[in-house]
Amino acid sequence: MPGRAGRRWWPLVVRYVLLLGVLALTIGPFLWQLSTSLKGPGEDIYRFPPSLLPQRPTLANYGAVAEVVPVWDFALNSLRVAAASVLTNCAGAALAGYALARLRFRGRRVALLVFLAALLVPAESILVAQFLTMRQFQLNDTLLGVVLPGSIGALNVLLMRNAFAALPPEVEEAAFVDGANAWQRFTRIALPSARGTLAVVAVFAFMGAWDDFLWPLIVLSDQSKFTLTVGLNYLHGTFADNQRLVAAGSVIAVLPLIVLFACLQRSFFRGAGEGAVKG
Repeated sequence: MPGRAGRRWWPLVVRYVLLLGVLALTIGPFLWQLSTSLKGPGEDIYRFPPSLLPQRPTLANYGAVAEVVPVWDFALNSLRVAAASVLTNCAGAALAGYALARLRFRGRRVALLVFLAALLVPAESILVAQFLTMRQFQLNDTLLGVVLPGSIGALNVLLMRNAFAALPPEVEEAAFVDGANAWQRFTRIALPSARGTLAVVAVFAFMGAWDDFLWPLIVLSDQSKFTLTVGLNYLHGTFADNQRLVAAGSVIAVLPLIVLFACLQRSFFRGAGEGAVKG
């Protein structure tokens, strides 16, 4: 009996050890940055063994970042871009996904294959074409030029398409018999049933726009229009001698993502599995 009990506990111990290892790899760097950002100038951030808990926590580093770099202006630009990306992706992906899943039209399968093929194209391979397009429309060095290429993501369209395809067809057929047109079926039946997936699309769109670095770096040249990622990196040389300020800037950049995920985590995990229709 004791031998059998030990054999039952052994896989559980291994599982938790692996989970703790993954947790350390994923959250460890952020905790280290947070700890560094709270350390004062009197603490050695390069000591060995390293100390995760600051001896005298201080928020002075966050104020110093704002004094050296217009970080709040950069954050506001990032917020505008991210908010616009969320709106365009949620609206565009929902409409396109519903059309691919529920409407019958010529070329629907071809359109679906085009969206699938778009996932296979590396984003870096079309940066030059995107930049030339923005310049042709005189949208380079504008926040609108930052938003447009990612306004509707192919992955988001496919996520919404799968969510709408999971809706029982009998529900829409009943609505059609009652005289509901396509727009009414979309807004009153299909869209409420896919709120979980819509939250997933919103999180993905916000994270993609907020964290994007390469495209804003290419299309923007006016410092007053820099997003947060570009602004912090552009002035990284100013922070070269003080890693505490670098860590504080990194925490400022990550904080909105944490807040967004905390607000939408229940809907996010429900995701595309939400298919029930109430009412």
